[in-house]
Amino acid sequence: MLEEKTKKKRRLHLIAIQGDIVEYCIEKQPDDFLFPSKKTDSHISTTQTYRILVATREWIGRRDIGTPTMRKTFGYHYYKRTKDVYTLMEIFGHASPTITKRYIEICEDEIADRLKDFRL
Repeated sequence: MLEEKTKKKRRLHLIAIQGDIVEYCIEKQPDDFLFPSKKTDSHISTTQTYRILVATREWIGRRDIGTPTMRKTFGYHYYKRTKDVYTLMEIFGHASPTITKRYIEICEDEIADRLKDFRL
C-alpha cells in the first residue's frame, strides 16, 4: 500500500482481524472492492469514509470520533498495553519516539502516573 500523505510504502498487518475480513468477504468476488462506491464503479474515497464517520458519530451523539482520533486512540492503547514506542513509531512513520509519544498524548499521562505516589 502507498500512503496518500507521504507517498511511502506501507505494509498492512491485518492478522488480528483476519477472521472478520474472511467473513465480510464471503459473498464478494475476487475483483470486488471491499468498500464499493454507490456512485462509481470504484471504491469509496477517503472523503466518503470521513462522511461515514461524521454521520456515525452524530447518530450516536458523539463529537470526538474521526480518522485522526481513531489513529491516536489505537496508538494510545497499543502503547499502554505494550510500552513499545519504537514499533508504534514505525507504524505511524514518525522520526522519533518523542514525536510518537507527543502525538498520542502519552507524556502528560506518564508524568502524572509517575508523580502520583512520589513523596519527598
